[in-house]
Amino acid sequence: QVQPAESGGGLVQAGASLRLSCTNSGRTFGTHIVGWFRQAPGKEREFVGAIQGLTTSTYYADSVKGRFTVSRDNAKTMVYLQMNSLKPEDTAIYYCTARPPFSRGSIRNRNEYPYWGQGTQVTVSS
Repeated sequence: QVQPAESGGGLVQAGASLRLSCTNSGRTFGTHIVGWFRQAPGKEREFVGAIQGLTTSTYYADSVKGRFTVSRDNAKTMVYLQMNSLKPEDTAIYYCTARPPFSRGSIRNRNEYPYWGQGTQVTVSS
């Protein structure tokens, strides 16, 4: 059973940093791939980043590469999204999501992820 739950959102000024956390209700994520997506008002939900469950490989959207980092703890119970140099255009609801390790399909495709958290709001003021 995988039930992602996000925390750590908030209101920050442009240029600030914020770290989001994702837990699987106290259980490990095991070998699941854990991803982060975001959805701004009036826009589609878009890929932000992801981390492999079997390795430590990470993937990022071009819009956040170099500013955001996805990581996890050694016990695989927590996955983090470290967001630096935040911009107003990063304002969105951020979702943690998970998928089985051998799922086919692009890691950037939201339709490949069956398990979703409720989301946490991140607002960046200018």
